[in-house]
Amino acid sequence: MPMSETQVRVLVQRIVAQEQAALAELQAEFGRRIYAFALTRLRDPDEAETVVVDTLYEVWKHADRFRGESAFSTWLLGIAKNKVLMTLRGRDTASESYDEAVHGDLQVDESLGQYEKVEGAQLAGYVARCMERLTDVHREALQLVFYEEMSVAEVAGLQSCPEGTVKTRLFHARKNLKDCLAAWFE
Repeated sequence: MPMSETQVRVLVQRIVAQEQAALAELQAEFGRRIYAFALTRLRDPDEAETVVVDTLYEVWKHADRFRGESAFSTWLLGIAKNKVLMTLRGRDTASESYDEAVHGDLQVDESLGQYEKVEGAQLAGYVARCMERLTDVHREALQLVFYEEMSVAEVAGLQSCPEGTVKTRLFHARKNLKDCLAAWFE
């Protein structure tokens, strides 16, 4: 069962006091979520793990900066987002296309027939191409809500905008995705 915000605040105070056991609890509670968040964006397990370590280290050093104005997870993923962006900026090679980044290692359900496998791969390719056409903020909002299962309020905190703006971004992202997919099937 996830920690309540009250439990998290107590944990943060223990981290501020430099209690090492609290850091281990933080990693146990949020490590997987940070990893999934980073892996979705970076598509590299080693880089995602580095983001986890860097994020936890940042919290360890600066836990006193959490003011409680948002959910702790929003603040934490904001730190992770900055670490992801620094990682992306530091890459030597040209960035991958969204299609390659998202579906390069797509696992196919082996229980499906050949036709269903091909059809599923084609649909995934269409969705990836349409997602690539979205603006960065629309794509990020969509991913955070539907893949990271974050609330609109959490996304607003992470994107530093009002909740209404997130709702508008989601509306436009879904509409653009629907229109793009409709074009593929006309």
